[in-house]
Formats: sequence, C-alpha cells, structure tokens
Amino acid sequence: MTVPRTAPASSRTDAETPLSAAPPRPRGRHGPVPVVVYAAGAALLTVVLRLVQIGRAGDLFIDEPIYRRLGESAAGGGFPATDEGLFFLHPPGFLYVEAGWMKVVGEHADVIAGVHSSRVLNALLAGATAALLVFLVARVRSRGAGVVAGLVFAVDQFCIRQNDRVLLETGTMVWALAGYLVLVGLAGSGRPARPRGRALLAGLFFGLAVLTKDHAVLITVLPLLAALALGWGPPRRLVALTTATTVLAYAVYVALVAGFGHFDAFWEAKTAGVRRLLGIVQETGFNAEGAPPLAGRIVDELPGYAVTYLLLALTPVALFLLLRRKEPVYRLLTLFHASAILTLGYAVAVGTLEEQALYLLFVPNLVALAVTVPMPSRRRPGLRLVACGALVALLAGPAAVYAQDRWTPDDGFQRLRAYLLTHVPAGSGIVTVDGQRTRGATEWTLMDTYRLGHWLTPEQRAVNDAGYVIVPWRVVEQGYGHYTLAEVERLTGGLRPVFAFDGPTYGTLALYRLPSPLPGPSVTELAVPGSAVTGPLLPAPEPEGPVPGPVGAAPGSPVVEVGDATR
Repeated sequence: MTVPRTAPASSRTDAETPLSAAPPRPRGRHGPVPVVVYAAGAALLTVVLRLVQIGRAGDLFIDEPIYRRLGESAAGGGFPATDEGLFFLHPPGFLYVEAGWMKVVGEHADVIAGVHSSRVLNALLAGATAALLVFLVARVRSRGAGVVAGLVFAVDQFCIRQNDRVLLETGTMVWALAGYLVLVGLAGSGRPARPRGRALLAGLFFGLAVLTKDHAVLITVLPLLAALALGWGPPRRLVALTTATTVLAYAVYVALVAGFGHFDAFWEAKTAGVRRLLGIVQETGFNAEGAPPLAGRIVDELPGYAVTYLLLALTPVALFLLLRRKEPVYRLLTLFHASAILTLGYAVAVGTLEEQALYLLFVPNLVALAVTVPMPSRRRPGLRLVACGALVALLAGPAAVYAQDRWTPDDGFQRLRAYLLTHVPAGSGIVTVDGQRTRGATEWTLMDTYRLGHWLTPEQRAVNDAGYVIVPWRVVEQGYGHYTLAEVERLTGGLRPVFAFDGPTYGTLALYRLPSPLPGPSVTELAVPGSAVTGPLLPAPEPEGPVPGPVGAAPGSPVVEVGDATR
C-alpha cells in the first residue's frame, strides 16, 4: 500500500494550516508610539541633566542642610526635629520621603555628602514631574504637545536649579500634578470607570502635596473650592469628594500632632508661618528689609534665564487662551493656573517672596501654554517653519547655557569644609557673619564639628576663643548677612584669607585667621561675672607651626582656589 506524501486538503487540521493563509501584515506601518514611551524619555532626560555634576554645579543652599538634618531625625522615628526643637513650620511629607530614601541608600556622617544624596532624590522627583507633564498635556491636547512640555521642563535652567536643591517645591509639584492628572480624567465628556475612586485618589494626591508644603493649598484646595462655586471642571459631587479627601489627609496629621501633645508648638509655628506668608512679618525674601530689589536680581540673571522669563512673560497670554475654552477640562486647568498667578502675585506685592516660589507658577504656566498655544496648520508651511524654529530656539538656548555653566565649579562650602577638617582642629571657635535673624548656611554646615557664633567684638571673640571668621561675601553684599557690609569689612580689614573660593553662588567664600585679641578687665567680667580678677586675660595661644598650605607653597601662605580672592 502506498502512503501519499501529502494528505488530502479535507484531512488537514487547523494546526496544520500554513501561516501564509493569514492575511499579510502591511510592512512599515506601526501604531502611534504610546505616551508612556514619551513620558519615560522626558523623565530620563530630566534626571540625567540634573545628576551631571550635581555635587559641584551648585553650592550649598541654606535650607539644604536643615532639611537633611530633619530627614535624618525623621528616619530615627517620631516628628522631625533639630537641636532647636520640633519642626512644624512645614509639614513632614518630604522629610519622611527623604527618611525612606536614607533607609534605601544609607546615611552619611558628613552633612554635605548627605545633602548630595538628597539631591539625587530630588532629581528623581524632577523626572517624575517631567513624566506627569507629558501625561497631563497629552491627555488634554496631544502627544506632541506633551513631548514639548516635557522637553522644555527638562532643559529649563530655573527648573534645574530648583530641582538640584533639597527644597520642598519639587516634591510638592509632583503630588499636585498627579492629582490634576487624575482629576482631568473626571472632567472629560465620557463617563470614566470608578469615578468616586478616582476622585478619592486625586484628593489623596492633593493631600500629599499639602503635607509636603502648606502653600500647596493655594494651588490645590483653592482651585477646588472655586470649581465648586462656579461649577467648573468635573461634576460638583466628585469635586466635593476630592476636596474632602484633601482636607481629611491634613486633618489626620494635625490629629496625630495633637495626640502626641505637640499642638501648642504646632500652632505657634503655623501662625508664625501664616504671618510670613501674608507679609505681616518679613524675615526673608525680596520684600525683607535690606534685601536687594527683585528687578535688579532679574536683570542680573537674565542672560542665563532668558527663556524662563520669556515663558513667564507669556503668563497673561496663557490665561487668556485658557479662558476662551469652555470645555470642563480647560476650565479646571484655568483655575489651577489662575490660583498660581494669584499666589505669586500676592507674594510679589506684599507677601514673603522667595525665589523657589516662582517654581509653583512656572510649572502650571508651562501646562497652560502647552495645551493652548496654537500650532500653524500644514497648509501654511511658512508659519509652521517659523513656529518650529522658535521651538528649537526655546530648547537650544537653555541647553547652551547648561553646557557652559554646568562645568563651572560651584562647591565652595564643600571645599571649605574639607580645608577646615584638615587644617583647623575640631572644636575651634569660628565667627560667622551670615544668617540675618537665624543661623546661616555656614553654621548649619559646620556646627557638627566647630563652635560657631556671631561674635563681632574683640571681647566676644576672646571669651569664645574664636580664631577664624568665614565670610560668604555675596550674602553680605546683598544685605542677607547678620552684620552690615561695613562691619564685616572692619572685621576683616588688613587680613588676607587663608582659604578662598570664587563661585557663582556666594561670590568669594573666604576663611580669615583673626589676630589674637588682647582683652582687658572688662572681658574678665564678661567671662566670669563678679570675678575679683583684675589683670588681663592671656591671649589665645597660636597654633604650633605655620598653617599648612598647598604643596609647594611657602609656610603660612594663604590657600586660594579658583583665582586669587580680592578680599
């Protein structure tokens, strides 16, 4: 019997059907790239740009060592605190995130190394911000607009500076954008799945924003209340649910504070914060007495932040374009944008205006511009080419500034601390001149190793055995010092720094060796009230041998880095 090589067609099974029977897929045609790919790309670019030279491209900002120490306290359990007591001026949201970061990557004994570690955390949060911008703008308008928003945020020099510092605004904006991303899904024309669950989630995100910084209530709860009153955005019942969830999240925090017996300290700190916010008390910022004018600061920084200021100048245009749109989604974003404008406008006029507050307007304004600015149609290629050229310039300008400035050393406090640990014994007394009404960056950076204080007079220096003074000259020149420029110049007159560093943040950061004071009987009375000693106190002993300098330098010669200081 002969077995045929090929079975009859009727005897073939489905599994034996050749693949060629299926209709061929057209080659070279793919579906649209998912939004998540664009978001991941924007996040990666944002993180990389902020991590490059993160320890050298920006000197220590005064708040950074404070928040680092508060994060270390939170990692130990309980409410965050410093050696001055419990910290309730700002909520603990970011501080507990920072504490979790320390558990993952480890803690650092050196405060500057710890700050650099927390800067990495903030860079990652900035990446999340870029991704959320892409998702939010793409949902409201288009993928292309979302990509543009993510790229502009990634390369903007002002955003990079804010994200590179251990400040609260970066984390605050992450939670706020997450809340709006969820909420715009409830303002669409279709009926979303599980609307109540989404409203609760949006409220949770907004609650986390407020628990990161109280000021976030002005760009989260205030727009929600306006949406309830005007009927804008999602249905009122969902907006009410989101608002109640946000308030409940903060109420739980207040209840915990009260339950542990700290409500009085909490109330005192919050009322002081409200007075600062309203401008009743002007301790910091551009509106404080003796601070440099805001206009002068803008002019000084215009070359590096021209694109940032251009986008902010378009704020009224963005608001006008939003108000022209009647859809609920655009109405919701209008309230977000308008609240940010009112918040910053009040701060500029009479409130406490600090540089980082601008971040809470820049990001909402970027969203508003991305979802409203029209793009010329393909039928008008000339205008479309001009628009594309403007977009390229918008990205190329900050990129060029970044390439130039990122490799400019700006790590004076790190170098100063390394010099002190090598050349000045631990426990030595050092005079500080920064910090208007509280401790300055110098004290927060060195307080774990040295004795520091605002000891201006010879008597104070003798009693505290202070042999050195640290002067960040730009801080003093701009009026942010504890003493006036004339007082600091008298203190350092005729002295040559033993260490100096010239950087963009602090100008000349200098360490001077003070001459030994020769106190009289009045100092004895200051040191030991009621003492019967009538002779003068002996001057502080000189260190044995000359102060070491760099290799090849003459004994006792000053150490000067990045150019010889003029002071």
